[in-house]
Amino acid sequence: MHPNIVSANFLTDNPVIYEQRFPDPGHLAARFVDDLVHRFGNGRDLLDVGCGTGRDARYWSAHGYRVTGLDSSPQMVEHAQAHCPGADFVVADMRSFETARLLGGHGNPKDPRPRFDVITCLDSAFLYCHSNDDIDAFLRRCHQHLRPGGLLIAEMRNGAFFLGNTELLDEVREQVVVWDGVEYRSRTRLWIDHEDQLLRRERRWDWPGRVEPLTQHSAWRLLFPQELRYFAVRHGFAVVAMFDEPGPRAETPWRRDAELSTRLSGDRLHVVLRRNE
Repeated sequence: MHPNIVSANFLTDNPVIYEQRFPDPGHLAARFVDDLVHRFGNGRDLLDVGCGTGRDARYWSAHGYRVTGLDSSPQMVEHAQAHCPGADFVVADMRSFETARLLGGHGNPKDPRPRFDVITCLDSAFLYCHSNDDIDAFLRRCHQHLRPGGLLIAEMRNGAFFLGNTELLDEVREQVVVWDGVEYRSRTRLWIDHEDQLLRRERRWDWPGRVEPLTQHSAWRLLFPQELRYFAVRHGFAVVAMFDEPGPRAETPWRRDAELSTRLSGDRLHVVLRRNE
């Protein structure tokens, strides 16, 4: 069975292969969020922006959260809803989503009041906001949809890591993912677009029977800690925590009640914001 290609984004068009490529059998990312909620906040109504396959939502739903997932990929949302019927999922843009479109079974979608205690934005989804206007729009939506005192938890690449550090930029990385007995090979290169402050990626996929490689381009905004603090305050948030280690994708694995490193020089950056009253 050959993979489905809709948007030239091989992994988001094929959620099963995505989970095969990025396994998280210990639910480290979901437990990371749950631990931070217990440490810094409370409440059970959670919106997951960039929900992907719904794997994290499955964990949260099983542990008492009322989850709504949002993603721009229809394939991901369809997969998530099929594998996590206890949550609600919607196709939407992170910069322009509205409460009325999040048609979950909990709460009234016509009620304009904020309905979430926690908003999550993991695996660098925040960095799909490429421009300052995009960041403003996303944080404005988060502020509108969080109850006073609610948390925005974001996990992303750290722009400060690239100050003098080129280890991710110096080579083409080759990887293989096997699904349904077929090997899918990727070659990935990264480079920095200094003018637009973006980390750009070109990834080429090839598999038996394909004549030409499938080439995929994507990019992430490189944000620095001080920028994030500025945008947070600008949109009515207090910075509760900002740390590089440990984390679900950091060099030091996440553990409950871990001491948080504020060196902020690592590859990953973790931010916990609280909506002001």
